[in-house]
Amino acid sequence: MDSFRSQTRKKRLTPNQLMLLETNFNFDSKLDPGRKSQLALQLGVPPRQVATWYQNRRARDKNQSLEIDHKILQLRLENILSHNAKLQEEVARLKDELNKVQEMLQTFNSSISSSSDEVGSTNLIHSSKNHLDMEPYASFIRDAGQFGPIEGDDLFA
Repeated sequence: MDSFRSQTRKKRLTPNQLMLLETNFNFDSKLDPGRKSQLALQLGVPPRQVATWYQNRRARDKNQSLEIDHKILQLRLENILSHNAKLQEEVARLKDELNKVQEMLQTFNSSISSSSDEVGSTNLIHSSKNHLDMEPYASFIRDAGQFGPIEGDDLFA
């Protein structure tokens, strides 16, 4: 049986034969029976060897294509993970900022409530009938009883 295998061993293809097969493969990766026979005669090899070469070449192309697709998907995944990490950092930063603002607001609210307790009533703060003592502001009040300069009045004269 070993002698049978040695007699039916496939010959290695020469660089010229490979170039012819590659050229034909680039033209059409599918091999019809007529073309297979024609190439086998041209190359001086059995038609089954040509068919096997085409089958192996298509498998190599498919594997290369899958590897490229895998690398592209891997890069996309890395970019998405990186972007996700940046967004998580931003969320954490914004949460910290929100907590600080809420603490400041609580402090402000507690200081207002304690100062209104000192005065004795919040009505002083919220009253719509607050009256100003006019004497300290008399120099700012003009004839019509309004604050600010009268038209034509030059403050810097």
